[in-house]
Amino acid sequence: MPQTTQTSVRRRRFKHRLLAHHVPLFVLSAVSVWVFSLIRPLPDLISRITFATAYPALVLLVITLLIGPWNVLLKRRNPVSSDLRRDIAIWAGVLSILHSAIGQNMHLRGRPWLYYVYGANEHHSFPMRHDLFGFSNYTGALSVLVVIALLAMSNDLSLRALGTPRWKQLQRWNYAAFALAAAHTIGYQIPQSGSLAFHWTARICIAITIAMQTAGYLRRKANAGNSTGRMPENPICIRR
Repeated sequence: MPQTTQTSVRRRRFKHRLLAHHVPLFVLSAVSVWVFSLIRPLPDLISRITFATAYPALVLLVITLLIGPWNVLLKRRNPVSSDLRRDIAIWAGVLSILHSAIGQNMHLRGRPWLYYVYGANEHHSFPMRHDLFGFSNYTGALSVLVVIALLAMSNDLSLRALGTPRWKQLQRWNYAAFALAAAHTIGYQIPQSGSLAFHWTARICIAITIAMQTAGYLRRKANAGNSTGRMPENPICIRR
């Protein structure tokens, strides 16, 4: 394909992604953050933004993990990389990074290191936090680091440079990001006695993701077994 044609195709594709994906996702994200900031009126802006970005980020991350198994279960084509899944992941990453960056100042204003190590007056022989608060912070920080790495690879240049098998293998770290984000969310919810609606929202999202991923895995495994050409084990089935 001539260079000018490739450039034209890329421009049309970029314009389509911008108008069909990124603008709606931006509006959806902004509205979701605004709604969550109103649902739970916290005392200051930092607390409101930290809370309001958490659940939209989790939901978008969950959606990226549902698209693949959904296609498998409906016997649809499931490409290695699709623009829609990639763009949803980008906005999940943007909200996750925003949540993590602002959240570093929510509880311990101006002292973000105390999210990960004990203060000098807490007198612990092992300085790294090993309580529930520390567990929640470490899992959240690791999750957002994985998300940042995945965002850096969410482009065609990385796909071409790494090759499809290796790129896909690295993108599977999305599962680790989800597991860490789920642990972070539940860890922060455990000490909270109220807000049961938010607790159940997070747990339902986690349960649906696990169920869909399991169903998709079993369907792919069954399809792989059927494609080997081996004779079915049922003795009454005769190959014609």
